[in-house]
Amino acid sequence: MRPSAAFFLASLALAPFGNLQAIELSEQFSLAITPQVLSDYRSSGISQTLGDPAAQLDLMLTHASGLYAGVWTSNVDYGHDWEKDDHYGTRQEVDYYAGYYWQISDAVSLDAYYNRYSYPGESQFNGADVYLTLDAYGFFVGGKHSDDTDESSASLYAGYRTLLPLDIGLELRFENVDYKDKVFFNKDWSHGEEDYNNWSLGLQRDMLGVTWGLSYVDTDLSDAECLSFSGYDDLCAATLVASAKKTF
Repeated sequence: MRPSAAFFLASLALAPFGNLQAIELSEQFSLAITPQVLSDYRSSGISQTLGDPAAQLDLMLTHASGLYAGVWTSNVDYGHDWEKDDHYGTRQEVDYYAGYYWQISDAVSLDAYYNRYSYPGESQFNGADVYLTLDAYGFFVGGKHSDDTDESSASLYAGYRTLLPLDIGLELRFENVDYKDKVFFNKDWSHGEEDYNNWSLGLQRDMLGVTWGLSYVDTDLSDAECLSFSGYDDLCAATLVASAKKTF
């Protein structure tokens, strides 16, 4: 699912990680167009592209009041068409979102938004998230509640962002995701878990007009638990994700 807007909006407001730009439509409205390529699309630590690269696009309309709305899309690959029972399932995720970003002070902000995600060709996976994130002095804490046609989940996350020497941005993030039901099973299916943890350490730097990123991403799911949840045993293990994006 689409990443939180809080970091991007804070960057537009305070520019801590370089010169992010947006198209000024009027004194009140701006449009940010952000294409991005990644070596892997990871959502809460789990690959959404079978470990393959992803191309993403975010269109965000912002108002001076802090209100914003937009659409975001990425290629995905779940390896199976669950509706037709073949290997030609959905290859696209499309998210529609709207929210409010409150810059309380230079160091404190609050971001709340609703995100509706959809998968053409696999509509039974469609659903929605509600996010709330508080950011203070580089530390952030928040929660997410998700619902789709099959299940619901909740997550709590926390982390820290700062600017290192040489204008290198650092983000540390930890998240617990709880599906409220046993969905992660061991090898012989004799024991199941309802939740798991994931974490990441990311670096990014603006260079040549592009924001370059490198993140270490991992979860505490075993190969068997990953297989029981996703159908593959290698989508939840530690990996490095490289990225490049530019905002117009």
